[in-house]
Amino acid sequence: LSLEQAMLSQTLFSVAELHRIMEHPVVKAMLSKLVLFNPETQASGFWQDGHLLNAEGEKITLKASDKLLIAHPSHLFYAVQWDLYQKYLFDKEIKQPFKQVFRELYVPTKDELETSNRSERYQGHQVQPQKTVALLRGRGWTVNYEEGLQRVYHKEGFRATIYAAADWYTPSDVEAPTLEYVVFYNLKDGKEVPMKEINPVIFSEVMRDVDLVVSVAHVGGVDPEASHSTMQMRGALARESARLFKLTNVEVKERYILVKTEHGDYSLHLGSGMISKGGLQINVVAVQSQHRGRVFLPFVDDDPKTAEIISKMKLLSEGKIY
Repeated sequence: LSLEQAMLSQTLFSVAELHRIMEHPVVKAMLSKLVLFNPETQASGFWQDGHLLNAEGEKITLKASDKLLIAHPSHLFYAVQWDLYQKYLFDKEIKQPFKQVFRELYVPTKDELETSNRSERYQGHQVQPQKTVALLRGRGWTVNYEEGLQRVYHKEGFRATIYAAADWYTPSDVEAPTLEYVVFYNLKDGKEVPMKEINPVIFSEVMRDVDLVVSVAHVGGVDPEASHSTMQMRGALARESARLFKLTNVEVKERYILVKTEHGDYSLHLGSGMISKGGLQINVVAVQSQHRGRVFLPFVDDDPKTAEIISKMKLLSEGKIY
């Protein structure tokens, strides 16, 4: 069981188990950089000699009966602690073994919660069937001959299904399927499960998988604009990077980074990474190399587009692009 999988399955660990796990030097090196969370008390923090050290530097005493899990962003979001840990990772320059604190988070919309048992947020996107199936199979999804792509959650008692106007078994990508909606079914009676009853971690990860498909397997070989959740994550990274680099002429908006310099005002898109000035696009080519790691990102995952955007923000702010 990998640490990331333990986070996704919301595996609970006793304090005694964590003590034993931390005796393994390799696991300790990784787990000590991950935020742990107590679902009962909402306490969170990094494991430190049998205690938790939270984002405000406070030491939290643990009882022998406490059960902890590896926090998912949804736990920290609903406990109003997410942004505190984002700031903490930058301040301490902690590089997590996988995207945890800066993982893309997807929460149900008001419409999904109140008026529908289905999510239609990706409706209308055309995807390449072979690439879609390959991507999702690697993430625990299966192809059902009658209903399409689905993932079963036996412990929770339901399955997620992605519906599309598609034949997932076509030997070629001649006819690109169009995504329609995502729905959850009860395994016992086959009825649709309301979105508000779906565990927030599972909802977020299902939508993250669909978002991956829309981004990577989009028809035409051109990625669509990055999703709202991806841009939120990049915006948070940009804010913390600007604070770390002491860039006072940077303002992060919902979809753009605005940079004011003596050469003029620039807009850097959080999705595409394109730079514009006065409405005109400026062509800046990103050089992909082994040296891109010079820009600190608080996770090990390879994310060249985010690194490119943070680098461009810094160069614009310092007047090195104009």
